[in-house]
Amino acid sequence: MTEVATVRRSRITPEREAELYSAVLDLLREVGYDALTMDAVAARTRSSKATLYRQWGGKPELVAKAVRHSKPGGSLSDIDTGSLRGDLHSLTLRSDDCQMEQNSALMRGLAMAVHGNPDLLKAFKEHLIEPEMAEFKRVLQRAVDRGEVRADNPAADYMMHMMIGAFAARTLLDEQPPTQAFLLSYIDAVVLPALGVPTS
Repeated sequence: MTEVATVRRSRITPEREAELYSAVLDLLREVGYDALTMDAVAARTRSSKATLYRQWGGKPELVAKAVRHSKPGGSLSDIDTGSLRGDLHSLTLRSDDCQMEQNSALMRGLAMAVHGNPDLLKAFKEHLIEPEMAEFKRVLQRAVDRGEVRADNPAADYMMHMMIGAFAARTLLDEQPPTQAFLLSYIDAVVLPALGVPTS
């Protein structure tokens, strides 16, 4: 029994991991979360299903980690331009318009699955939502430390809501994908004024 409990997950190379995540995202775009199977991922990536389960535990964790891995340019905490406006603009410019359109379509499809699948919601919270919220808090705390944002600003707790809201509402209200130009304009017109940060 002890041997089974202490078996380590076998290491895969970063290149192989990236290849697997890319295949998972392709399958998600093709068939959606509910129809995605570990058998299909194994066939697409020429892996054994046992390896996939050993490495990721199951479909929810594999999908959440694939989505997290697909975020361009590393983490938000890597950005430090010296101003909140610069940080948020730099974050936006990490994805080109084509990537944003693909990500928007993918997230719309996953949003429905997340609400109907507690295991996927748990994996998303652990691997995407909580790490992103922590990164946004660090960026905002730097702005507070620099004196750009008041520590008691009531909008500070909603910065991530505002950013995600713009991304999601662009398609819903305007029937257009989010673009760099739209998000940069939104940051300057909505997010920064709400936080009391001058935009010029």
